[in-house]
Amino acid sequence: MIVELGHFALVLALAVAVVQATVPLIGAHYRWQRWMAVAEPAATTQLLLIGFAFAALTWAFVTSDFSLRLVVLNSHTLKPLIYKISGVWGNHEGSLLLWSLILSLFGACAAWFGGNLPITLRARVLSVQAMIGVAFMLFMLFTSNPFLRLEVPPFDGNDLNPLLQDPGLAFHPPFLYLGYVGLSMSFSFAVAALIEGRVDAAWGRWVRPWTLAAWIFLTIGIALGSWWAYYELGWGGFWFWDPVENASFMPWLIAAALLHSAIVVEKREALKSWTILLAILAFGFSLIGTFIVRSGVITSVHAFANDPERGVFILMILGVFMGGALLLFALRAGVMEAKGVFSVVSRESALVANNLLLAVSAFVVFVGTLWPLFAELVFDRKLSVGPPFFNMAFTPFMVALAVLLPVGSVLAWKRANLAQALATLRLAFVLALALGALAWTMQTGRSILGPVGVMLGAWVILGALGDLWARGGRGAPVQRLGRITRLPRSDWGKATAHAGFGVTVAAIAALTAWQTEDIRVVRPGESFPLGPYTVTLVEVHDERGPNYQTSKAEMDLFRNGALIAKLYPEKRFYPVARMPTTEAGIDHRLLRDVYLVLGDPQDGGGFAVRSYIKPFVNWIWIGCFLMAIGGGLSLSDRRYRRAAGARRMPAAVPAE
Repeated sequence: MIVELGHFALVLALAVAVVQATVPLIGAHYRWQRWMAVAEPAATTQLLLIGFAFAALTWAFVTSDFSLRLVVLNSHTLKPLIYKISGVWGNHEGSLLLWSLILSLFGACAAWFGGNLPITLRARVLSVQAMIGVAFMLFMLFTSNPFLRLEVPPFDGNDLNPLLQDPGLAFHPPFLYLGYVGLSMSFSFAVAALIEGRVDAAWGRWVRPWTLAAWIFLTIGIALGSWWAYYELGWGGFWFWDPVENASFMPWLIAAALLHSAIVVEKREALKSWTILLAILAFGFSLIGTFIVRSGVITSVHAFANDPERGVFILMILGVFMGGALLLFALRAGVMEAKGVFSVVSRESALVANNLLLAVSAFVVFVGTLWPLFAELVFDRKLSVGPPFFNMAFTPFMVALAVLLPVGSVLAWKRANLAQALATLRLAFVLALALGALAWTMQTGRSILGPVGVMLGAWVILGALGDLWARGGRGAPVQRLGRITRLPRSDWGKATAHAGFGVTVAAIAALTAWQTEDIRVVRPGESFPLGPYTVTLVEVHDERGPNYQTSKAEMDLFRNGALIAKLYPEKRFYPVARMPTTEAGIDHRLLRDVYLVLGDPQDGGGFAVRSYIKPFVNWIWIGCFLMAIGGGLSLSDRRYRRAAGARRMPAAVPAE
């Protein structure tokens, strides 16, 4: 009964979304206040209905209701409770319901906290948001209904994909969807502004917190996915340029560009057209990611579905929303005339360069991801685009961005003195150069990548700190520190996010350049050297988990004859899903990880063992979370909690 009520609530939510998509839009056109007022209760009602539907589906998973087709395909009675719950969104249909829930949540938040917006703009934003909801609920109900029943329920289910039975994957998709779907708000604001015929500084301030929130969630989601891939897949890497990884990375890059360009709109009323275009493209790349994951056109360990019919439906959604938005963008070009002018040497110019680097790097990832598909369709050739292409084509843009960031942060608006700005960063440059030289001196016969990466990362970090120090003004150090502590949170957020980017750059370069790898066959009782360590395979024995069987190794890690860690890498097998997984044994330390992977038993005896020393690998995710914390600090700035100085529209005329 609860499942049927959830299904009915979803149908009702679709009806409410249709009303929200049409009535307020008509009301905004004719300035009918009561029609526009429908948007806010409709947004709240839609959230409550979809929330009930999601709760009903979760109840079916928790209670193992195998009369529901989705539960049979993605659950099992022996599965731990956390994975029964994560199984709700660990599949195509359930993840679409989560997508719709988050979409309605953002719409409801715009209704609840959008009191500072002009009434017509708020009505149009909520209408556009509801249109997206209508499209996805139609997609779900007609091609991917999560509430389909089975005539003859089985005694047990098929279990969830074993790769998804992990705490990292329990939390990774919700954060990723909060980022993906959050960019729909930027899209809705862009389309509403185009309909309204008004793009100004106030609009730049309104759109920034929504974009920032989506970017924060996307950063956390990508970091969690990278961390999961590192310790769960047994490959020992943090990023594989997998198509689905790229699908989340592209909107992240565009959203970062949008955040910086919106600052120019807010401060100088320039780059209006470019900012609107980025807002449209950011959500467009989210839809492209949805297509990649759910259409089956590209193979990936992350893919949800391989049904071409669903892919066609997503392409239709992409075509309607992107095509419509870009057509409106072309028709409204005249309302986006820039007012602010600036010289070549200015913060505006630096932000333009920042935007170009981020946008072009996103385009490089886009081309590399979809080129194999394009080549097969057009040239009938099967091609593979792997890490070598991405590393070669993408890295130069990130290097240029790292060089530019500190300089752009200290330049003045409108017209700047480059020599004066560089003088502010003189100490940061000297220290970064010294750290790079130190890294070069300490390594022997290694790649130049490590020292250069450390120098670039240090340049970004020290540049962010130098920018904060410069904002403290002149005077004694104690007085400057006092003024720095009173700076707006957005300044602290910018410095923290930029520093986090620098930490990630340095950590990736250090890991890539200085990693140690060893592959060999080892028998129980044997030891082998791994850098400054000695590893001993004590034994391998079989165990049983809640819903899997495992071969578990006990391995001792020694340094200078002293035992420093016991590690337990595993090879698991899930009988229901008939799928093996690898669980690495990892000794986590602040400055390095020792990473051990147990392979298959060998014919001559012993086991294949892969071993790695991964320097600074944990700093990759520390840097990512510093970026997210920086975004959170900026989002908490009191200027985003106050009215944006909006010009209220003339009083609306009530409907007859």
